[in-house]
Amino acid sequence: MTLPLQPLSPLDGRYRAAVSGLGEFLSEAGLNRARVEVEVEWLLYLTDHEFFGSSRLTEDQRRSLRQLVTDFGQPEIDELAGLEAVTRHDVKAVEYLVRNKLKQLGLTAVEELTHFACTSEDINNLSYALTIREAVTGVWMPALRLVVAELRSQAFEHRAVPMLARTHGQPATPTTMGKELAVFVYRLERIIRQLEQTEYLAKFSGATGTFAAHLAASESTDWPHVSEEFVTSLGLTWNPLTTQIESHDWQAELYQRVAHANRVLHNLCTDIWTYISLGYFTQIPVAGATGSSTMPHKINPIRFENAEANLELSSALLDSLSQTLVTSRLQRDLTDSSTQRNVGVALGHSLLALDNILGGLGQISLNAELLAEDLDGNWEVLGEAIQTVVRAEIAAGRSSISDPYALLKELTRGKRIGQAELVAFVSGLDIGAEAKARLVALTPATYTGLASELVDYLSQ
Repeated sequence: MTLPLQPLSPLDGRYRAAVSGLGEFLSEAGLNRARVEVEVEWLLYLTDHEFFGSSRLTEDQRRSLRQLVTDFGQPEIDELAGLEAVTRHDVKAVEYLVRNKLKQLGLTAVEELTHFACTSEDINNLSYALTIREAVTGVWMPALRLVVAELRSQAFEHRAVPMLARTHGQPATPTTMGKELAVFVYRLERIIRQLEQTEYLAKFSGATGTFAAHLAASESTDWPHVSEEFVTSLGLTWNPLTTQIESHDWQAELYQRVAHANRVLHNLCTDIWTYISLGYFTQIPVAGATGSSTMPHKINPIRFENAEANLELSSALLDSLSQTLVTSRLQRDLTDSSTQRNVGVALGHSLLALDNILGGLGQISLNAELLAEDLDGNWEVLGEAIQTVVRAEIAAGRSSISDPYALLKELTRGKRIGQAELVAFVSGLDIGAEAKARLVALTPATYTGLASELVDYLSQ
């Protein structure tokens, strides 16, 4: 016995609830609704400007025609499926759907202006630009901003909590947890600003981008101006020089930036995972949840692990999209058609990761006591401060020490020393009394420089 029809992608199965917002725009139905919108708006543009003897439609007629877009739902989806079964062409099916609506409204006089002088790609490239713009700015970006907002909140909350840094995984000059989280906020907000500047380009110039059919129909019309005016009326940026297709360079740029954000988020996940492993963050138990199927004491950091995996999948797809979409053989091939149908999948894995990161960040608590214990067990990190102060004292003529770095290297490298040893060492140094007092008062927990103050750069 075979299973009932099942989703092949986990985004349409297990994780559907987390990514359903993208389906509004980047599903087949979402794309077809956008195609209908472009066809309707082009027809209205032509009649508004009374092309070829047509007249402007009445407000009721315009409203009724646009309802084909605003009320687009299962009946239209089913009708398009039936039309495409005959036409074997998805855009032609959309054209016939609009023509049928015109007949219902008694507007057969303008029926031939449907899809006028258009190649399928004129409709498609506008539709993809519209749906991708809405998916990115209306669904994916808000999810990213929620993660950044939570990180920002925690950066300020933990700005003054000292923490042992670990360069190359080894104990290093202390920082604060807030400053380390602020680094990720700064990186991600910079990418967000770049994403906000994205140009969503579109063309509307016929079979090979030459306006040939347009000119054949009306030599006196400034068709490039018409094209630009129509494209920009939809909130898109006009591309005047193309082949049959819009060149997709803007898509490549967009996907590279989203992939960049993914990789910064991946870095965040691996760092948070490591902090959890070190005990710096404890995980807040979720009532009824199972951490491990056999070890009841465990709370696995699955939110961050799930995010890692989905960020990797998303970036792989986005990399492929950005690499392949910029190439089209001569004036047109159809490789981009299949490729672009996976934009939603690429963004879906990223959106799922964002959902997990946000959930994970809400289920961790900073263990400040353990951070303090860790610092107190690594007094040797003050070696940097001591040798730097000694250098300053030598430069100021208050010390005759010949090689302060070697001196501290001998004392601290590969060794664990405590406060008493460091105080004794500093007390015997040939440096000024004021410098000596500053070093004796220093502890790993206070040797955080301007870490807390640096977090304020997030507010500038």
